[in-house]
Amino acid sequence: MSKIARNSLFLLTVWASVLWACSGSPIVPTNTNIPSSQVVSSTLAPTITPIPPTPTPTPEPLAVIVNGEGITLADYQDELRRFQDANPNYSGDAQSFVLGDLINQMLLAQGAQEAGFEVDEAMLETRLTQLIDGVGGETAFSDWLEANHYTIESFKRALSRAIASAWMRDQIASSVPQEMEQVHARQILLADMNQAIEVVAQLESGKDFATLALVYDPIAMGDLGWFPRGYLADAKLEEAAFNLQPNEVSDIIETSMGYHLIQVIERDPARPLEPDALLVLQQKAVANWLEQRKAQSKVIINLP
Repeated sequence: MSKIARNSLFLLTVWASVLWACSGSPIVPTNTNIPSSQVVSSTLAPTITPIPPTPTPTPEPLAVIVNGEGITLADYQDELRRFQDANPNYSGDAQSFVLGDLINQMLLAQGAQEAGFEVDEAMLETRLTQLIDGVGGETAFSDWLEANHYTIESFKRALSRAIASAWMRDQIASSVPQEMEQVHARQILLADMNQAIEVVAQLESGKDFATLALVYDPIAMGDLGWFPRGYLADAKLEEAAFNLQPNEVSDIIETSMGYHLIQVIERDPARPLEPDALLVLQQKAVANWLEQRKAQSKVIINLP
């Protein structure tokens, strides 16, 4: 036996003795010529059970998405219930009205944010405290929330949107000038064309416009008062009035109300607006802003 073989046999004998000493029973190798590549470890790696991923919350369904910002279906349904509770005899399409109002609020609130106005938590809490005090305390407020189909979370969302949209509405309204060109006019309103032709003939024969207006409108004498552009309900009447000089009379103007003759009494290039005229122009300014905003926005409605 060679020297190398004797040394190998010696090492195996020593290794067997060590194993026997540790385990209490002898381990005798049966084949000392097994290649090291075929030796399998007797120690098994522990099986690791993977931790299941945290489930992703199911997103709450949205009734409408305005420029990427949504209103939940639950909030829309509660708003519809509030509208129906407050307007039990409403004969129009309540769903369309409520949805349209919510979209308008969203557009106004987004406009406020773009203009730099933010409803922060401090502002919201201040307003909430005022409301709680106004209704008589926490218990009364909780009862009010329940009676009006709110949770505290949904009420805060609605309140935040209302504050921002009101701010933006005020900004638009304040852009309307306090004074502008106006005319003071009166009219004769007639039921049919034959009457209108007859009145025109009387005017051409020299009859006074105010005297004839008194016949057809004994209370107001047809006086329309002072008004700016954008105030009258019918644009044709307004256009005719602003094309007349004092004491001039229009041609016959047909509208859904009947047949009109307009006479301008006086004009003023910069007259302060009366409160009702200012309010009408402010409302129209907000409506025009919303119309333009909608044309530039992406609105997705998910209702059936």
